[in-house]
Amino acid sequence: MTDDVSRETPSAPTVARGVFAFERLPLAERYAELLATEGVLRGLIGPREAPRLWERHLLNCALLADLVPPGASVADLGSGAGLPGLVLAIARPDLRVTLVEPLLRRTTFLEEVVADLGLDGVEVVRGRAEALHGDRRFAVVTSRALAPLGRLLGWSMPLVEPAGVLLAMKGSSVAAEIDAAREELTAWGCADPEVLTLGADLGLSPTVAVRVAWSDPGRVSWPTAAPRKRGGHQQRAGRGRGTSNRRRGA
Repeated sequence: MTDDVSRETPSAPTVARGVFAFERLPLAERYAELLATEGVLRGLIGPREAPRLWERHLLNCALLADLVPPGASVADLGSGAGLPGLVLAIARPDLRVTLVEPLLRRTTFLEEVVADLGLDGVEVVRGRAEALHGDRRFAVVTSRALAPLGRLLGWSMPLVEPAGVLLAMKGSSVAAEIDAAREELTAWGCADPEVLTLGADLGLSPTVAVRVAWSDPGRVSWPTAAPRKRGGHQQRAGRGRGTSNRRRGA
């Protein structure tokens, strides 16, 4: 990767020091440089996004870090340029982060960034989320504006551990998405979603996230398949009756 920094690469704002630990901020700054140069050159970030990388991308993704348990395994679906997965790995070195992305040019960029920043706890997987169903599971499955919640449940919930959560970054339409996904939430056996608004205490533009857990973690089993109708009733394949058929973890 080039070490030349774009003229449009913004400096870290003062608020970044309250979001990233002192020893991790240089990694965040280097990532911002790579996004503003190689990320723009390869079409992963739009040229107009470069001057506002911190406000619109790095800081709002980093706000999720406080919602992730210590030492957790995290899957970032449709990772793209690494948002929010790489930001979480930078902010929280205790996490084990798997970046899931189907496009080769994006996974190549992600692998190069991981090597450049020395992020030993990060794995890059080229493929779709469905390829991991029945084989991997995580404490947190995250994504950023990847799909409406109803569709996102089908990609994410088969990867969520019994005590884990789906934690997705959303926009202002999150309430409408939840209403539209009521049937899917019931079919998957999810608890009521929790909408979280982050960043106001730091003077940042609000970041909205939705957190979805299993309604009954003790009844979750693997492999977990999509809900399907049987005899006129929605049932979710892969759910046992009070037992857990666990496959190997992430």
